[in-house]
Amino acid sequence: MKRVPIHLITGYLGSGKTTLLNNLLKEDSSHIALIVNDLGSVNIDAKLINSSNLKNKDMRMVELSNGCICCTLQDDFMKEIDELASNPNIDKILVEASGVSNPANIANGFLMYEEFIKTKCYLSDIVTVVDSNYIYNKYYDDIENYSEDDEPDIINLIMDQIEFCNTVIMNKCDLLDEEKIKLVYDLIRRLQPEATIIKAINSNVKSSELFTKKKLDFDKLMSSSGIAKALAREEEMDKVNPDFGIKSFVFEARRPFDRLKLEHYLETEFPTSIIRAKGYIWFKEAPSNVGLVEYAGGEMTVSKSGQWLASFTKEEQEEVFKQYPEVLETWDPVYQDRINQIVFIGKNLEKDAIIDRLNSCLTE
Repeated sequence: MKRVPIHLITGYLGSGKTTLLNNLLKEDSSHIALIVNDLGSVNIDAKLINSSNLKNKDMRMVELSNGCICCTLQDDFMKEIDELASNPNIDKILVEASGVSNPANIANGFLMYEEFIKTKCYLSDIVTVVDSNYIYNKYYDDIENYSEDDEPDIINLIMDQIEFCNTVIMNKCDLLDEEKIKLVYDLIRRLQPEATIIKAINSNVKSSELFTKKKLDFDKLMSSSGIAKALAREEEMDKVNPDFGIKSFVFEARRPFDRLKLEHYLETEFPTSIIRAKGYIWFKEAPSNVGLVEYAGGEMTVSKSGQWLASFTKEEQEEVFKQYPEVLETWDPVYQDRINQIVFIGKNLEKDAIIDRLNSCLTE
């Protein structure tokens, strides 16, 4: 019986997982299925992947939102894995876990699944993407001085993600000098002495460097330095909060943003409680352009990410509607496909205040 390899991609919020997936799919996306997990109710990462690979009809993608595949969505995740692995046209499945997923829990789900069900797939690789700049500037001292008596928190999650994998991608190395890169490299090596460590910029890594196609050696991974401590920490974190106190919400609005008002808010008033933000926006001053707003590691970027279908000719629109009729489900009679849709993730978020402030940046 053909068994399909599962390649799991994990890493904290904003580390570059979606960029990695898009890079890999540009290299080769034939006979591949994707599962994209997002903590929020709107799966922005899945939309980014879909928009980048819109013409590829051979690629299958499943979105799992409103929870994590390591806990609340684990049963749904395994059902989707089983269904995709049953498809004879699929040779591999790539899984992008949410930024707060613990890979040890996901791997444990596979073990339990294999124990009770004759599987059509196997877990081949766990790849953790690390934002090297974020680790150095925000968490380096915390990890260096970590004590077992410390309270469970985000730092524990980041350590667990590094410890429970067989490949670490040290991403965003262009933001650090060589001395700082070495410090982060040595720190990761102490946490995970067995994993392959790959230095990268913009998650630019070849699939041949990542995917072994061999079954993951759980025993070796479990015996790696720090793993037992990681599982003990996981038990403590579950008692505190399965999502590490991190919550999310979605801001949606059809009206366009006023560019100057939004830029002022993002540059001078953006709440420190927000860990991650990602989504699509549009400006009155540039109605054809899809704007991609991203916030991660203390850095905010707003960039162009293609064009709205509303800017296409009527003939071009009709052709898209024929191929992708689902577009019409959210088609607005006034704004067509233009929409502002941003997912915010953070701790102690003042949701109503953030939404009110963003609404004040909208215009007619």
